Amino acid sequence: MERRHCDAGFRVRDSDGEKRIEGYFATFTGSYEMFPGWVERIDPHAFDGQLEGDIRCLIDHDTRLVLGRTSAHTLTLRVDEHGLWGSVLINPQDSDAMNLYARVQRGDVSQCSFGFDILNDDPVRQADGTVVNTLLAVKLYEVSCVTFPAYRDTEIKARKERAESIRHNATEGWKAAALARLKTR
Repeated sequence: MERRHCDAGFRVRDSDGEKRIEGYFATFTGSYEMFPGWVERIDPHAFDGQLEGDIRCLIDHDTRLVLGRTSAHTLTLRVDEHGLWGSVLINPQDSDAMNLYARVQRGDVSQCSFGFDILNDDPVRQADGTVVNTLLAVKLYEVSCVTFPAYRDTEIKARKERAESIRHNATEGWKAAALARLKTR
C-alpha cells in the first residue's frame, strides 16, 4: 500500500453538539515530490468509483486508532474540483479521537495522508530527466490525520527503481533512433 501526504488545512467544527474534523486528504492542484527526480500528481478522476467502498479514517495510519469509517456513516468523503475532501464525526467517548480533535483545534496536527494501491498511472519523462507520474486510478483504503507524513522506505525504493527503468528505456530508445538515422544516410 502506498501513502501520500499534504497540508490539509484541517479545521474542527462543533455544531449541534457534534464535533468534526474536516479537510482535504488529497489535492489535484499540487504535486508530491517522492524523491529528487520523481514527482507525482493526482488526476481528478483517480478516486472514481472508490468512495463507495468501506474507507477508514485513521490517526497516523494506525489501524488500531479508527476515527470513523464510511460504512458506519461516521466518515464522509467526496471529490470536488480541488481534491478528496473528508469530514469525520468525532466520538466523544473515544479519548484518542478527542485528543486528536484538540490537537487539530490548536493547530498542532494539520497534515493528512491517504493509503492506496496504484491501479493505473502515467509516468512521463520530462526534458530535464524528471519523471512526472500522474496517478490515474487508485484503490483507496484509508485516509489519516498525521503528525508527520510518512513514506515507507520500501515504497520509495520501488519508485526509484521504476524511475531508473524509465530513464534507461528512454536512453535506449534515443540510441536506437540515432543508429537508425545513421544507417539511412
